[in-house]
Amino acid sequence: MSEETDLTALIARLKGVPVLVLGDFMLDRFIYGGVERISPEAPIPVMRIEREAAMLGGAGNVLRNLAALGAQPLGVGVVGRDAAGDDVARLARDCLAPVGGSIELLNPAGRPTTIKERYVAGGQQLLRADREASGDLDATSEAAVIEAALAAMKDAAAVILSDYGKGLLSPVVIAAVVEAAGQRACSLVVDPKGRDFTRYCGAGWITPNRRELQEASGLPGGSDEDVVAACRRIVESAGIGGVLATRSEQGMTLVEGSENSTAGVVHHLKAEAREVYDVSGAGDTVVAVFAAALGAGLQPVQAAGLANTAAAIVVGKLGTAVAQPQEIAQAFHASELMAAESKVVDLDNLLDRAARWRQAGLRVGFTNGCFDLLHPGHVSLLQQAEAACDRLVVGLNSDASVRRLKGESRPVQGEAARAAVLASLASVSRVVVFSEDTPMALIEALRPEVLVKGADYSIDEVVGAEVVQSYGGRVVLADLSPGHSTTATIKRLESSG
Repeated sequence: MSEETDLTALIARLKGVPVLVLGDFMLDRFIYGGVERISPEAPIPVMRIEREAAMLGGAGNVLRNLAALGAQPLGVGVVGRDAAGDDVARLARDCLAPVGGSIELLNPAGRPTTIKERYVAGGQQLLRADREASGDLDATSEAAVIEAALAAMKDAAAVILSDYGKGLLSPVVIAAVVEAAGQRACSLVVDPKGRDFTRYCGAGWITPNRRELQEASGLPGGSDEDVVAACRRIVESAGIGGVLATRSEQGMTLVEGSENSTAGVVHHLKAEAREVYDVSGAGDTVVAVFAAALGAGLQPVQAAGLANTAAAIVVGKLGTAVAQPQEIAQAFHASELMAAESKVVDLDNLLDRAARWRQAGLRVGFTNGCFDLLHPGHVSLLQQAEAACDRLVVGLNSDASVRRLKGESRPVQGEAARAAVLASLASVSRVVVFSEDTPMALIEALRPEVLVKGADYSIDEVVGAEVVQSYGGRVVLADLSPGHSTTATIKRLESSG
């Protein structure tokens, strides 16, 4: 199966996944126009209004993102008994109709619908004006919200708590939903608000931005190491299963806690946005994609990768935008190509990266070869090598080294081309080119926990085996796929020509 087919299948798994969105539903209004002069009354721009638009905001934007993915959103929230509340209900019905979702909007007396108005000119926001009333719900309304949420959860594969601090997600409501999600083994993801994350205790995942992470943990959030430490403090102090921290231009960091199968594993995902026009609602996109992917059974790092790509798409659009599945696929392919290029490193960069992997508790594996014309035998060996470790490094003979080993007619492809092909494989974490006839110096510097070579060698013939075994490492002899070799392939090509 091709990489493209794999990705298409991955995204297709999000279709029809039922996801409950419980949180603060709002109405986003956008007023567009132009600015040509400064007011004579005060040093402020005069905006000539040209058009207006309204869309779901807050938890409603999470609902929109789920619908755009083809998931099946199940919404529960409150709005006022006012025109804006009617607009929210209408927009929600229009959003859900194509995907067969549902929504229940309660109308507590005396509570207006939250409205956020953004004034936009020349592609930039000039002003945002909010109309809202926050505060806890009365006991009757709170009980009604819990009842509606638990009823909807019976059909949900994942739950999102979209907290904008407007009072719906009280400690009582959160505790009831967290308990029910735990009983159903349902993925629960929180988009948090405020400094006290202990109110979300028992949640599977939380998705703070950089500022929220710093405030809740009391730790800095500048470097990768700072962010990991802050995430781990949240996991331990708040009783959260794991953290997906969004870091703007620095991308995202995923830290899995004791609630997850690969506890302690850390993944840093680079930001993929090329041009940023508007960050409104990017967090809603992240939590929607991440939760839907978890609900579909994807691994957390896969879910985070899709969320990272989707976030890069929406910040390149104006307004509280959504990411369509085909856009995610296209952007993901583009980022994979760039990521492949970055996997080809020199020795210093490799040793630095290996040290970080080991800090995260990962085992480094190593194999080497000329890999002149990549064939199924090579692919099988690399897959077996990856299965024996957590991160696989491939040492690649330089062009000069290949000529000394194979003759002046080799290599058929230059080292840059061979490295690029290897780096494009999912099984390969890093590629490093070495110019010596053997990789001994490279192995001594890297000190891999696992050394892999083909089964046509015996262990005592494998270069570096004695070194790796001396510090407790393991040597693995991979099974060979019969009928495949670069030399035989070249001979067939020559004879057919």
